Amino acid sequence: MGLERLVYESTATGSTNSLGNLAVILAESHRNNARDGLSGALAAHADRYIQAIEGPRAALDALLRRLEDDPRHRDLRLLDRFTTDHRMFEGWTMANARVTPALERLLDTMMARDVPSPSWILMALREAVATAPDIECRRRQAG
Repeated sequence: MGLERLVYESTATGSTNSLGNLAVILAESHRNNARDGLSGALAAHADRYIQAIEGPRAALDALLRRLEDDPRHRDLRLLDRFTTDHRMFEGWTMANARVTPALERLLDTMMARDVPSPSWILMALREAVATAPDIECRRRQAG
């Protein structure tokens, strides 16, 4: 079973400033991703969701189908999908990539491009997860 990673962005239909909205999404993601062997990170910023998610191909395909039907966002745009030999977000069924002022500036710059750089997004999400306090980024074992 091969491991893949994808990066996508979408437009939020509700406020990305709502902690309630984000808490519900993160809780559902923890439950579903643990069940499906997925790991990743999610940033909610400027009325958009930016996510990196990794796991088995079939589980990612099923996730994409669910995301396309999820009324909490629209205009899902897959920025990259590729095979990898390691997890970048090992141990996080879904990390909350807390958007600090520094990350906010970086995301604003990246997402203003016609084609945002998936590798920069991955680095930014990984850095946000690595430096976030434990209370902001609950570490849970996937699967």
